[in-house]
Amino acid sequence: MPHPTRTAIGTWSGGRFMHFGEPLDDERLLALLRPDPISSGAGIHTVLTADAYGAGDADRLLGRALTGLRRDDYVLVGAVGHDFYDGEREGAKGFPRFTDPRLRREDDYAGYLRRATEASLERCGVDRFDLLLLHNPDQTGYRSEAVWDGMAALRDAGLTDLIGVAPGPANGFTLDLIDCFERYGDRIDWAMVILNPLEPWPGELVLPAAERHGVRVLTRVVDYGGLFGGDLTDPGTLGERDHRKFRPAGWVERGLERIARMEAIAARHDLTPLQLACQWNLAHGPVESVVPTLVQEAGSDAKPVEAKRAELAALPPENRLTDGEVEEIRAIGDNAGSMALKGAAVDHAGPALPDRWEIDAPLSQLAARWSIDPARDLAKSA
Repeated sequence: MPHPTRTAIGTWSGGRFMHFGEPLDDERLLALLRPDPISSGAGIHTVLTADAYGAGDADRLLGRALTGLRRDDYVLVGAVGHDFYDGEREGAKGFPRFTDPRLRREDDYAGYLRRATEASLERCGVDRFDLLLLHNPDQTGYRSEAVWDGMAALRDAGLTDLIGVAPGPANGFTLDLIDCFERYGDRIDWAMVILNPLEPWPGELVLPAAERHGVRVLTRVVDYGGLFGGDLTDPGTLGERDHRKFRPAGWVERGLERIARMEAIAARHDLTPLQLACQWNLAHGPVESVVPTLVQEAGSDAKPVEAKRAELAALPPENRLTDGEVEEIRAIGDNAGSMALKGAAVDHAGPALPDRWEIDAPLSQLAARWSIDPARDLAKSA
């Protein structure tokens, strides 16, 4: 059964479906996303998509990129969860989750998941995913047995070989993800989390639970908003619609200063900054795949995104960092308490929102079992 490989690329790269950098034209984007055949023995063999990107357009473009490849010569990861079929887009929040009670009842969850999965597969031009992720679930998505019965049914029906969960889109969901592993870890094969040397927190907190429950981890935002790509130095070059404009002032300058302190480690192992970030992630036990965002930055002196893809494709197959170097990098990039987290949050009171809710009694008990103190470990610092 094929699992995601050591390196992967997502359809959010290239600036077309998610606003990171300059959008590529069709020819460049198709070449960027086309996986290298496994039979070639080198390159990037895994590609990810989500049905909500471009309301299906990312799937369609990926289908074009996959044309002519043997289905067993690459690994395809899909994601479903945002309902753009029956739901209405809510501005910057995007489409509602399919579990929104305004859209359907619990006994309709499985039917929606099958409909969305079959539609995504048709747009991609294939008959199955290797891995299908539950995309950006709300509180119901993490907890509902009906949701995970529905996900498991897709595997039983042969529409996917593996199933998993992809929290997001922002940082957080720590207790929710651990809770999901405890409830449904016997069904969940993979989880996708945010992790990189400048954001070890809070992603590292879920890794022990993933390891205990046999859940493999794929990490995204490995590049820390493109800084590890090596050519973003001036936040003033970001376009008005670039998602990175939402990051706090000074993030580029602070990030580059920290990356500079890691350069000696990268040079010691003949790694580029992007490769160093990937190697650091992969040094964590359950992390088996990395999927950085490949960004074409603005400006005539910007590195071609194709060069960044080549760096990722050339990632050494062995982990080169020592335990001491992993810890040194973590200390340099320590970001604990740097932001308010999504999901179960210490500072949320009142009714649950689609991406934020209270830490209730069961989650408080779960935190204690995993030696997590929410007030200390999951709160934004003063």
